[in-house]
Amino acid sequence: MNKPIRTLAVGCLVLFAALLININYVQVFKAAELNAQDTNTRARDAECSRERGPILVGDETIARSVPSRDSYDFIRRYSQARMYSPVTGYFSCIYGTSNIEESQSSVLSGTDERLFVDRVVELVGNEQLKGGSVSLTIDAEAQQAALDGLKALPGRSRGAAVALDPETGAILAMVSTPSYNTNLLATHGFDEAKQAWDRLNAADADPLLNKATQEIYPPGSTFKLVVAAAALSNGYSPDSTVMGGTSLDLPQTSDDLTNLDGSDCGGEEITLTQALAVSCNVSFGDLGLKLGADTLQEQAERFGFNEDYLDELPQAVSNFPTEVNEPNTALSSIGQYEVASTPLQMAMVVAGIANGGAVMRPYIVDQVRAPDLDVLEEADPEVLHQAVSGAVADDLTQMMVDVVETGTGTAVQIEGITVGGKTGTANTTDDKSPYAWMVTFAPADDPQVAVAVFVERTEVDREDISGSGLAGPIAVDVMKAVIER
Repeated sequence: MNKPIRTLAVGCLVLFAALLININYVQVFKAAELNAQDTNTRARDAECSRERGPILVGDETIARSVPSRDSYDFIRRYSQARMYSPVTGYFSCIYGTSNIEESQSSVLSGTDERLFVDRVVELVGNEQLKGGSVSLTIDAEAQQAALDGLKALPGRSRGAAVALDPETGAILAMVSTPSYNTNLLATHGFDEAKQAWDRLNAADADPLLNKATQEIYPPGSTFKLVVAAAALSNGYSPDSTVMGGTSLDLPQTSDDLTNLDGSDCGGEEITLTQALAVSCNVSFGDLGLKLGADTLQEQAERFGFNEDYLDELPQAVSNFPTEVNEPNTALSSIGQYEVASTPLQMAMVVAGIANGGAVMRPYIVDQVRAPDLDVLEEADPEVLHQAVSGAVADDLTQMMVDVVETGTGTAVQIEGITVGGKTGTANTTDDKSPYAWMVTFAPADDPQVAVAVFVERTEVDREDISGSGLAGPIAVDVMKAVIER
């Protein structure tokens, strides 16, 4: 073979090898990225024509794929869409997926590696790929109670509610208002879907966001539970004497921290139990100064603040500031300054207290099954942190019972059931109404449910906004739905 031919042959061999390498690189390393591109209409059309598996709450299917009468084989349909959209999220041919539809997409679409055998069988049998099913931990009656309560608030209200099983961390209810109709985004009428998408994204209330997990807010006086936990873990007892009175001089400033309506909380010196029962700002501001910002941060983080712990839904990280001066330490101790929490996080605080101090990692997927109903995965409850000792948790439990029986939380009393709770009202800005909170658990002697209810906005007079008055009745209905099931 002469040199020119040999050179040409080598060049062709190199080009052929480069082509093989590129093909394998694209198929192995770039396939997922290319499939995910919005411009890849082939992948989009294939996904939209696939029979995604159902999402279930108990025996009820809340999301399913049904035959479509257009160019696609199937369309996603949601039952009780507004009640469950903060949890399920959406599956859209244009806008992709969110929430459970996103985190569990590989199972629902049938592409999960655990479904490899099913895919081979379907390929051999020339059958279309089917998805597996996802069962959620949601209690339908508790979910309905939470939604009904938030919707019953006056005017165009905004808020969220979360219920947890204290022993396992299972999410029993998760509601966010205002909500939206996921079917509007799942439609194959793409012009209609785009109009709905633009309208939802332009809305001031951010209905596409799950306020229970994706937004953080000042927790107000509900955060006093964290400060009380820190105090009880550092030498205080429920009967310890703490500062009362009408005001606390904030160090390094000319400002004072005062109580609601100028109250003296029952005297110049009161017990820690009394301070929590009447939600005394002066007591907890002074406690925070004595304990110090580092101690408060450590305690908050043991409950889950400053941490990403939710695998199955998008989560905003609840915040306790890491560098705080003395005056802002006092403000942080009453759930103000830069302290900010999701409703889920505050539900975890009371669930941890109810569970002997053990904060469980929250989860919402109970079980995952293959198309043939073989179980692929089941929830395995996991301790996130031991926030406080069992003895401290017992003391806090009794203190929270006192809040409900004789303090600011009387609105969450349930006949025949002992309830522990804490109210909260958090200031925002002068042009915005305060936020109202209620966190509870019941029964106090055998906790089955822990609840956080948050009201961001509702149409009542500013002076009528309180955690007890607005959020309390909703918490009661959610607790009763779980306890009486």
